[in-house]
Amino acid sequence: MDNTDSCPLRVIGVLDVKGGRAVHATGGRREDYAPVSRAAGVRVDGDVVALARVYVDACGIRELYLADLDAIEHGVGALQIDLVAGGASLGVPVWVDAGTSTIGDAQQVLAAGASVVVVGLETLASFDALAEICTSVGPDRVAFSVDLRDGRPVVMPNVDHSTATPPEIAASAAQAGVRRLIVLDLARVGASTGIDLALLAAIRLAAPGAALVAGGGVRDPADLEALRTMGCDGALVASALISGALTCNPRVAHRH
Repeated sequence: MDNTDSCPLRVIGVLDVKGGRAVHATGGRREDYAPVSRAAGVRVDGDVVALARVYVDACGIRELYLADLDAIEHGVGALQIDLVAGGASLGVPVWVDAGTSTIGDAQQVLAAGASVVVVGLETLASFDALAEICTSVGPDRVAFSVDLRDGRPVVMPNVDHSTATPPEIAASAAQAGVRRLIVLDLARVGASTGIDLALLAAIRLAAPGAALVAGGGVRDPADLEALRTMGCDGALVASALISGALTCNPRVAHRH
């Protein structure tokens, strides 16, 4: 991370998008997500690019993660391409989660302006498909998300990995060529419940060579320090940035 940041760990600002609006994710109940009205004291009124700008300019964030919830549910064809381009226009890398499950999906997301395409467990048919994506677009442009709900994997029905544990899933992803792993517990998103350090530590051991990014439950700099200490490389954060509880901008860190 840039040494001008005040955060002890790499922080990636999350933009959850539904119906073209930036929404505040809470507990993985997507039907209940409401537009973000203000972030770090700035009025954004659900404008995705405005929220991204607050993250970058006010919070000191140097990477963005855009989760297009409509595309995750309905396929990459529903991806809001203009919003990806809008985030990228701020001059920072944008990771995009849009329900990618094939090589064609990955190529489409990257062509839209994403720096990294996210392949989620939630929409993964097989680890062979994940390996094909890594080979096709390059492992440095792929991140795999171990999607969980209360610590249990969120998987498609009737897939070979339906009974695998989170560490087993992480190990399989690494074997498929993934160099970036996200551990995202949807039940902890926006819930201010903290992070599952024990599970993250087990996944760290299962995939020691992959960069590890935690998502769901980060509340403040103390949580970031705990993640850094146990071997995480980064964290996905939305609620703590929106509320102002966390900033990586040293010029405003004293206010929180």
